[in-house]
Amino acid sequence: MSRQEIIVKASGFDYRVLIGDNLLAETGASLRTLFSPGRTLVVSDQNVFSRCGDRALQSLTADKWQVKTALIKPGERSKTLSGAKRLYDACFECGLERNSPVIALGGGVVGDLAGFVAATFMRGVPLIMLPTSLLAQVDSSVGGKVAVNHPLGKNMIGTFYPPRLVLIDPLVLKTLPSRQFLAGVAEVIKYGVIENEDFFLWLENNLDLLLGLDSGALADAIAGSIRSKARVVEKDEYEQDYRRILNFGHTIGHALEAATAFRYYLHGEAVLIGMVLAVKLAQKMSCLDAATAERINRLLVRLKMKKPPAGLTADKVIDKLEHDKKRQSDDLIFVLPNRIGSAVMAPVNDKQIIAGVIESYLKGGC
Repeated sequence: MSRQEIIVKASGFDYRVLIGDNLLAETGASLRTLFSPGRTLVVSDQNVFSRCGDRALQSLTADKWQVKTALIKPGERSKTLSGAKRLYDACFECGLERNSPVIALGGGVVGDLAGFVAATFMRGVPLIMLPTSLLAQVDSSVGGKVAVNHPLGKNMIGTFYPPRLVLIDPLVLKTLPSRQFLAGVAEVIKYGVIENEDFFLWLENNLDLLLGLDSGALADAIAGSIRSKARVVEKDEYEQDYRRILNFGHTIGHALEAATAFRYYLHGEAVLIGMVLAVKLAQKMSCLDAATAERINRLLVRLKMKKPPAGLTADKVIDKLEHDKKRQSDDLIFVLPNRIGSAVMAPVNDKQIIAGVIESYLKGGC
């Protein structure tokens, strides 16, 4: 597979996103294009590290990097202030200096947590992203949002801190559990719905190839997603307005995750449900015509939504929505598609309408 390079513009510096097979085995050499070899901390989770940690570490040590590793438990429950404290301890033990990179080897949880620590340790050390899940490769590794969770809400404690380099090796997806991969495809579809009509059409025609892990389709899907996200981020780096369209599906998705204590849904699974419900809400708010809604849903449902757990109620989900960081006064702000390739931010204060679309999922009517 030919390698691709995408430049993302950030306020302090531009950074490269490199996409190519076997890039994980070139981690050390890639870092040398930015820094002289020295101390580095690799943060990963136990599952990811067992699958592909050796390739990254062998490359780093071969290029004379002094490496310490810090492993966390997989899952959102590791993404807390106490989890960050353990990584701060590892930073001290590693003897990190101002120019010592923290390397996030893993999915979105690892990237968010390691990024939060990199942003705040000594007021900021370099962050390198080595995303190993499709969701992290197309979304969380690019754009600079890093955060930890609070019991009352997801990603409520965080900042903006762009990486210095992102290395994406699509080959690692070949060993990704199917459930994790499908959760990432939901985020890929998001970009077609909200920002790029041509990409949406490409997905309609190539989703089967993507789901079959075709190498060319994987590379094109990753690159297309990152280019969409880069365009959005470059217009609104600090999420003052336009960047909020990236939260399509996330308002209800985050609430579903929080209402189930981050134990039941993968992030992409919750976002998929949130997107389906946002399309339904867009129709109810007269933002989207029925034919376009059907076209979007036809693509989304091919990923198969996860059924709700026993005991989950609309009231529990709405309670978590009350703590959403995007709310304004008494209004909840939803990202609603208004056509293929475009979305708007819409305030909604009618709890009955919101409860109704949530109930449609809980009762199996979506």
